[in-house]
Amino acid sequence: MKLNCDLGESFGAWHMPVDGDIMQYIDQANIACGFHAGDPLVMRKAVALAKAAGVATGAHPSYPDLQGFGRRSMKMADDELTACLQYQIAALSGVARIQQVEVSYVKPHGALYNDLMQDRALRQTVMKAVAEAGQGALSLMIQAHPDSDKLIAEAEVYGLRLQFEAFADRRYTDDGYLMSRQHAGAVLNHEQATAQVQGLLEHGTIITSGGKTLTLQVDTLCVHGDSPGAVAMAKSFREMLNHASL
Repeated sequence: MKLNCDLGESFGAWHMPVDGDIMQYIDQANIACGFHAGDPLVMRKAVALAKAAGVATGAHPSYPDLQGFGRRSMKMADDELTACLQYQIAALSGVARIQQVEVSYVKPHGALYNDLMQDRALRQTVMKAVAEAGQGALSLMIQAHPDSDKLIAEAEVYGLRLQFEAFADRRYTDDGYLMSRQHAGAVLNHEQATAQVQGLLEHGTIITSGGKTLTLQVDTLCVHGDSPGAVAMAKSFREMLNHASL
């Protein structure tokens, strides 16, 4: 199991300070592409940090919602959303290519990520857009869910490989989705997140908000760069993952 983090989310005078400190603990950096956070300079610096640390680089595109940090759902026509996604992927890929770095996967951000998990038509639009942008070179990172076989079959239509992601620091609903951040307890503290990671490593399961046990197929584990104590959590989870692989 790999460890990933959403990074490159500074913008202008708005500074997210964890990029340099957290990179040493992760395997994959999901770098914002300018539509929810990030700007050309921030993207360039994030790619350079990932390259120096030997960390895989992924595009982290969103709805065009800079004011809302990409956490507000938007109704967009398929061609408009496709263009927005491919624009963002191309922007990061271009910045990375200059530094001899390959963007190897795409992880949608925020509301887009959550929406596509529950809307099959939207999910197909995203899958098709990523497949076209990558021409076989990109995988798509989406949420690990009990219905993973169905998601794999959908992606195969577009020749797209999936990476299934679980969240260390987010609480799950009984139907296997992420609890909205608008609800109390949706974001876990360090102790709670550690217990959730331990359950995934030992049993491949998480305990939902209603006390239900769900089994998940997980390739990569996310810790959010904007969570309190993100660097300390990433260090702790790195040690847990390393120990589990022995």
